[in-house]
Amino acid sequence: MEDFINVHQTFEKVIFTDQRVNNREFDGCIFKNCDFSNSDFSGNTFLDCEFYDCNLSNLYLRGTSLKQVHFENCKLLGIQFNECDDFLFAVDFNSCNVDYASFINKKMLKAKFINSSVREVNFTSTDLTKATFDDSNLQGAIFQNTILKEANFYSAQNYTIDPEANMLKKAKFSKEGLPGLLDKYDIKIV
Repeated sequence: MEDFINVHQTFEKVIFTDQRVNNREFDGCIFKNCDFSNSDFSGNTFLDCEFYDCNLSNLYLRGTSLKQVHFENCKLLGIQFNECDDFLFAVDFNSCNVDYASFINKKMLKAKFINSSVREVNFTSTDLTKATFDDSNLQGAIFQNTILKEANFYSAQNYTIDPEANMLKKAKFSKEGLPGLLDKYDIKIV
């Protein structure tokens, strides 16, 4: 991680907690079993990168570019993704813990949150058109002025979404998920 430009490299078991790694480029890199928690990765560019079994909790990403980045079985607690560069921002999560993260004002078309914990995440004013939340726990997640057109919540759990405060055209929900859409009316569904 010393090089300013890293292409098609694999980083395994790198422990870099409470460190600064700034203004570097990672293109087609793979990160396995790394711990970057509480570090400052501001100004970096990650293009077509994959993270597996990594701890990225409280990672600082101001101005960082995340372009087609895949996270699998990673811990990403409290990350302020809203501070990342907007240009070509694209991330997806599989079996991750993304609790307490923020995606405020991000454009995340076709984003995937698969089998993940997405509790207390802030999606205010986020464009989640065609996003998928398969088997993910959305307890306490904030959806306010969020675009959820054609988003798939069919197997998601514990969400509360106000249909009057969000755009839900053609979004998919299961019958079991109806209470999460009607919560603000304080009615009981039997």
